[in-house]
Amino acid sequence: MSFTLAIVGRPNVGKSTLFNRLVGKRLALVDDRPGVTRDLREGAAKLGDLRFSVIDSAGLELAEDDSLPGRMRKLTERAVDSADICLFVIDARTGVTPADEIFAEILRKRAAQVILAANKAEGAAAEGGVIDGWSLGLGEPIALSAEHGGGMDELYHRLRPLAEGFTAREAETAPATDIDLPEDDATPLPDHTPTPERPLQVAVIGRPNAGKSTLVNAILGQERLLTGPEAGITRDAISIRTDWRGTPMRIFDTAGMRKKARVQDKLEKLSVADGLRAVRFAEVVVVLLDAEIPFETQDLRIADLAETEGRAVVVAVNKWDLEPEKQARLRELLQRFETALPQLKGAPLVTLSARTGKGLDRLHGAILRAHDVWNRRVTTAKLNAWLAEMTAAHPPPAPGGRRIKLRYITQAKTRPPGFVIMCSNPDDLPRSYTRYLVGGLRGHFDMPGTPIRVFLRSQADRNPYKDKRKPGPSRLRKHIEGRRD
Repeated sequence: MSFTLAIVGRPNVGKSTLFNRLVGKRLALVDDRPGVTRDLREGAAKLGDLRFSVIDSAGLELAEDDSLPGRMRKLTERAVDSADICLFVIDARTGVTPADEIFAEILRKRAAQVILAANKAEGAAAEGGVIDGWSLGLGEPIALSAEHGGGMDELYHRLRPLAEGFTAREAETAPATDIDLPEDDATPLPDHTPTPERPLQVAVIGRPNAGKSTLVNAILGQERLLTGPEAGITRDAISIRTDWRGTPMRIFDTAGMRKKARVQDKLEKLSVADGLRAVRFAEVVVVLLDAEIPFETQDLRIADLAETEGRAVVVAVNKWDLEPEKQARLRELLQRFETALPQLKGAPLVTLSARTGKGLDRLHGAILRAHDVWNRRVTTAKLNAWLAEMTAAHPPPAPGGRRIKLRYITQAKTRPPGFVIMCSNPDDLPRSYTRYLVGGLRGHFDMPGTPIRVFLRSQADRNPYKDKRKPGPSRLRKHIEGRRD
């Protein structure tokens, strides 16, 4: 019973709160002020035994020009056209407004199916607003309380027959086949290979107005996200599934990240926190820079954040079509990148134009290469041969006259690559020597740009009797006598 439900209505009627309740988690940002949601956010919803896709939309405005409210309205109308069912939400406390009447007329003409819901219906004060909903000509309104979960059973009973109708039509139009494919004929793919069931997770992050939403739209091939000259249009992290050049991906578009001292507004703090969560969910992070002002302090902090979280990093320089001296500028950018972000040495740097789409093929290849390196595993035999060469070329230091011995190395994890080195006195090994080893791993085993973790352990760490006092003669005698008894 799969279908798409679009939640539409005026600003601040509780659409995002209802969306969060249907998906069972706090995905959409919620605030008392109107107009928080600007883009279309899609999630997997569950209501009883119904499973469907739900879309949270921007508040419907009366504007029809090219202003920000006008562009938001066009995006919502696109969701109305594509959805199987529209859930039109009004505010039961406010009652029906002139704007509600206009939008009800639009939905009657454009939507395939419309269900009317009067939200915030808890309490006697909202009864009049629920009754007013009849005047919109969309049938009986459902009295909902998205915040407290009231009315969800009634919503289920209204959706159920519509869902069964969609299922019946899908069965009638499904192509027939007489071929039975054996279930065990498929060769399983490695765990890290992107599949439709497990797409590659990519987050696009950067400062405000770097062109993140424009880039995601270019990848999708449609105006799926709201864009414009205004900085800070995107407020929450929007995830979109797509098949980009044959690679299943889930792409996160995030809000612009400014310096922490400048982030004072509560809503902007929520937006930045949402973007940080997207980075932690991602496998590859695309740090998008503006070609006119690249590698600003905030850009470096954003890139360092992705590295600290252990994500594979790709640096993309946008608005490259506006750069007059491309070759000279590229050489300058590569030099600044190597100097400013030594911890990401070798990470791919791609120039592109999100507006024209030029360079997207290079970005796609860079993302796949970064993901491959992030998942790379090296055999223990090769690692120990490499370690012998590294220590012979540059022996570890000898603090206090006793040289630290690096006995062997093995890879403990991937995503990002992590290595354990067994050695004597690991606490005395200077960080400069650890950086030397990390650089050697990166160069010898072709792991450019990806975060590499090295953990030092001593043999004593594996001894279960390390901290236990050796028994003296009296304790040993008592132990023996106890065993005789």
